[in-house]
Amino acid sequence: MTISKQTTYEVQIEDVEYLRHGDKPFLARLFKPQGSGPFPVMVELHGGAWVNGNRENGNVGNEALARNGVIVAALDFRVPPEASYPASLADIHYGIRWCKAHAEGWNGISDKVGAMGTSSGAHQAMLLGMRPHDSRYAALSLANGATEVDGTLGCVIMVSPVIDPLGRYNYAKGLRDDVKPPESVGERTAAMHDMYWVTEEAMAEAAPGRMLARGERTELPPTLCLARNYEAAHPRPDLDEFIMQYRKAGGQIHVTIFEGEGEGVLRDLSTDVAQQALEQMTAFIQQNLV
Repeated sequence: MTISKQTTYEVQIEDVEYLRHGDKPFLARLFKPQGSGPFPVMVELHGGAWVNGNRENGNVGNEALARNGVIVAALDFRVPPEASYPASLADIHYGIRWCKAHAEGWNGISDKVGAMGTSSGAHQAMLLGMRPHDSRYAALSLANGATEVDGTLGCVIMVSPVIDPLGRYNYAKGLRDDVKPPESVGERTAAMHDMYWVTEEAMAEAAPGRMLARGERTELPPTLCLARNYEAAHPRPDLDEFIMQYRKAGGQIHVTIFEGEGEGVLRDLSTDVAQQALEQMTAFIQQNLV
């Protein structure tokens, strides 16, 4: 990827209702660079083991990307105990189409939208990128009836992904021979898997690497993956397996593994890791959405 000097923009931040279930609104936090554009649009998905977190988790990185000329829509979506899989995917799929329908009004590019996320959010971004036409995920109709807008993604960015739900579930329960979890990853993590996925069959059905290994035909959007060399909550063999399967299927995936331990690649923008990640993300978005 070619990284060029970026223009820096002022950013407008606002919360907007993008979806409603019953009497409960679901909000998107919009980070909009102030300029004529047109700007690329990225949907951002928070982590939290598919159970915790909200649209504010990625504020620091999202605002930094917007300063680089990227519109970011950080979504809230249904999580347990309110709803299990695949409810969040239906909400996010709706949010992707909602962004396409509104992008022009934000001085954004409407025909290509990307998705990015951290941890479980990265998994959901990848899953939606690979299955944009899955009827379960596309179950919600846009409020304005814009049926011509689809959920295809122009690119995906995964930050510290938990890419194999079943693999991480077995890891958390200490059932794997290839890698063992630290004490910080255990029954609490497995319990969140149970809340969201309900069954191990669902975990396997929606694991991107397993999907490719069993021959499922999927879309293969250009993907950027950023992770640490060791992340206690994310077993590295699962990521390596996914990268191999994605490339074997013909997908393009750029991977940067930063030295050292820990998660939160973008949590502290004063670090060299965060600055490198931000530069790579900006360049990747410009190459694939502009």
